[in-house]
Amino acid sequence: MALKHVGRDTKTQKKVVVAYRVVPGEPENALVIRTDSLDAAQHDSLMKLVESNAGQTAYELAEAMFRTQLPDGLNMLVGLQKYGKIVKVPTNTIEMTPDTQSKVNLAELNQIIADQKGVTIADLALKNPNGETVKPATAEKGVDPVATYTETTVDGVLSDEDLAAQYRSQADAMFKEAKRLREQAEELVPTKRKTKSSAKEEA
Repeated sequence: MALKHVGRDTKTQKKVVVAYRVVPGEPENALVIRTDSLDAAQHDSLMKLVESNAGQTAYELAEAMFRTQLPDGLNMLVGLQKYGKIVKVPTNTIEMTPDTQSKVNLAELNQIIADQKGVTIADLALKNPNGETVKPATAEKGVDPVATYTETTVDGVLSDEDLAAQYRSQADAMFKEAKRLREQAEELVPTKRKTKSSAKEEA
């Protein structure tokens, strides 16, 4: 099965997960997570997300990470940033490896996608709901390399609005999952509903 967002460092050959193929305002750079820098729980959580439908359908994996929690309860995107696990690297030093037989340099992949869309590589950067390119947040010691896809997230700290939106999204997802599981259960063993006559007999 081919997987998006998975690659490796061309110098070290070590596996990476690409959170942003294009850094907003820095089209020659990407933001990646070196999987060997994660502890076992973080690694399993990240790879589970990568392999999930949410991860595979995300334009940039960072979008799905923003809607997911690490095992310690922290938002995955913010948490991995906080732990220093998200690093900025030149796109030409990363090759994407969707399967064991294929590989393509990320810089070349970005150029191919841009050419197909008829835009520049810079235009591929993640945009906010208003269609504006998201700019990296500014930290005290320079520019924070992690640009979340909402303008209200500053220096890796989620606002109340972000948290509320995240909780609602998680609640909706859990509701849909519960509904799906209930439907599957009904298909396996339909719920026996009491008829009026049987209810009277029991009374």
